[in-house]
Amino acid sequence: MTNSIPEFETDTNCFLIIGSNTSEGHPLIATRVLKAQKRGAKVIVLDPRKNQIGHWADIFHTFRPGSDVAIFNGLMNVIISESLQDEAFIAERTEDFEALKTLVAEYTPEKVAEISGIPADVIREIARTYAKGKPAAILYAMGITQHTTGVDNVKSTSNLAMLCGNMGILGGGVNPLRGQNNVQGACDMGGLPNVYPGYQAVTIPEVQKKFQDAWGSAGPLTVGMTVTEMLHATQEGKVRALYVMGENPMVSDPDLNHVRHCLEQTEFLVVQDIFLTETAEMAHVVLPGTSFAEKDGTFSNTERRVQRVRQAIKPVGDAKEDWIIICELARKMGASGFDFQSAQAVMEEINKLTPSYGGITYERLEELGSLQWPCPTVDHPGTPYLHKGKFSRGLGKFFALEFKEPNELPNDEYPFTLTTGRLMFHFHTGSMTRRSKKLDSEVPEAYVEINVKDAGKIGLNGHKRVRVTSRRGEIELGVRITDDIKRGVVFIPFHFAEAAANKLTNSAIDPVAKIPEYKVCAVKVEVF
Repeated sequence: MTNSIPEFETDTNCFLIIGSNTSEGHPLIATRVLKAQKRGAKVIVLDPRKNQIGHWADIFHTFRPGSDVAIFNGLMNVIISESLQDEAFIAERTEDFEALKTLVAEYTPEKVAEISGIPADVIREIARTYAKGKPAAILYAMGITQHTTGVDNVKSTSNLAMLCGNMGILGGGVNPLRGQNNVQGACDMGGLPNVYPGYQAVTIPEVQKKFQDAWGSAGPLTVGMTVTEMLHATQEGKVRALYVMGENPMVSDPDLNHVRHCLEQTEFLVVQDIFLTETAEMAHVVLPGTSFAEKDGTFSNTERRVQRVRQAIKPVGDAKEDWIIICELARKMGASGFDFQSAQAVMEEINKLTPSYGGITYERLEELGSLQWPCPTVDHPGTPYLHKGKFSRGLGKFFALEFKEPNELPNDEYPFTLTTGRLMFHFHTGSMTRRSKKLDSEVPEAYVEINVKDAGKIGLNGHKRVRVTSRRGEIELGVRITDDIKRGVVFIPFHFAEAAANKLTNSAIDPVAKIPEYKVCAVKVEVF
């Protein structure tokens, strides 16, 4: 997130929420949004289904999944044509505005209405509300990123924010809401194939030398594989072993029949987790890790806020803290530099090698409770919001982006568009929440949401279960009929292994970020 959660409650005057069911996926953040609404802030929600926060929005509309770039271009068309843009910000802080202006001129509200299904007058209303609501914040989640055009979608959010001068100010910004606790921290610490900790590129020789000197080895000057690419590579023998830690690809990855085949091809599969997940059941070796309550360390949350995690109980049974398992394994393999004696010692190395974490020490966290990066030195107060006065690249760059269709569209055989998502009562693949009797009793089984008119069209007529089929697989599950979802679209929560939505989803990926297109694929729904 460019900005901070507390700002939403006190400083933001308009929220544009797209690709996020904020009140179910991030309820504490949604609370801030709704408190802001009570003091007069406007809440705009766009989603293929009228999700929970959509019911509370001042402006809500459904749209066709995968049409995000066209929608943003349409909003910018209105803002520019009605001279609502922030001319001073554009002139002083950005570049390539004229290319953007020329491109979005083609995306009239009427044209975007045909692409997206949002009426032209609603597009105009949203554009005016956002442009006049400064400071305005854009909030999004995986509904924006999990597309073959995910990078373009994210760039479009930045285009709109810069167009109205909503970057580098209190209460504004572009704010991606992370899907799992500490996934921000994992990325910060180099859990990506193209960077070392602190987003220091692996392709830069000087950076490689820095880590070579510190670690004794730093790998090649080439970008590695993403998760999706690793699984494909097992079929070709390019990847022979996988070490999976705290992840459950047998529920979370797209095209699960293909995932199972890939994992079966793997010569050696290690899973480190706190439960015997669906993926762990396939492993050659399972290493028992620890929950948050059994270890020391830090979490970095969605607003870049680093907080201490303190061990409440000793690890249960044979379980060990994750960093201890990794260090013991590394030493047995002959590696040096893994002689840390505590989680704090690991953090001290992070302070030395990761500039944005340089001033985030255990001592300061004990005193202050939390700090937000970038925080380069021990006398730095941390950074509540980014890009104040200047972007990290200098000028903010506008990207002129054409709308591109999703990889897979509905047809006569597969007439519905499937989109997937999360529920309030379950977390990710359900490895923890479905073991909680209370949480599991709230939503004990999978279901598909379908529009009332679509239900009548397929002859549902009181049937309570359906079969949903894509080009990759099929599942049988319950059905919920509702007016809250756009016609032609169906929604399935992905938490349920026994009726896994990801048996159906498409593994086509964004060419840059390599994230799969979880949010759009073609399916048919049949009564049986």
